[in-house]
Amino acid sequence: MPALEVRPLQIHDLPALMAVQRAAYGDGFMESTEVFARRLASPVNCSLALLLDGALCAYLAAYHSVQGKVTPLHGDFEPPAGTAPDTLYLHDMAVLPGMAGQGLAQRLLQPLWEQATAQDLRHSALVSVQGSQRYWERHGYAVQPLAQPLQQQRLASYGDGAVYMTRSLGPASSAP
Repeated sequence: MPALEVRPLQIHDLPALMAVQRAAYGDGFMESTEVFARRLASPVNCSLALLLDGALCAYLAAYHSVQGKVTPLHGDFEPPAGTAPDTLYLHDMAVLPGMAGQGLAQRLLQPLWEQATAQDLRHSALVSVQGSQRYWERHGYAVQPLAQPLQQQRLASYGDGAVYMTRSLGPASSAP
């Protein structure tokens, strides 16, 4: 039986992360090793790696933020300015295509949702790209309009069809 391990994403995971990212997204959404290294160093980072028999096969890049704030493509994980975080922001999740459909994404999502709830974060947010909106809706996320022009501009960095989505966190919002 293969051994699955979920643990914090670490700097030495970056070469494997780049391979998973390229396999999952192609070149259009590739973010650099340097960007990911800065994200891992952020005090609000809570990203996870999923390893199968010791090899990284999926990751979830995430951090503590505030509702309504979008991290642009290639952007850093910035601590909220002047306010406490209230949102678990899911920036990027990728699973090796050959392993899709095996519930690996849920193995990354569930512990972060539980941790965020325990830390009194009330929301989770993300930008849905590449036609993933229905996937996220099945996990309790809904499209949320952005009122601030800066956040709309950041959302636009993901291209046509990208939407900002949120969901409530807490015992009543456990995902399927």
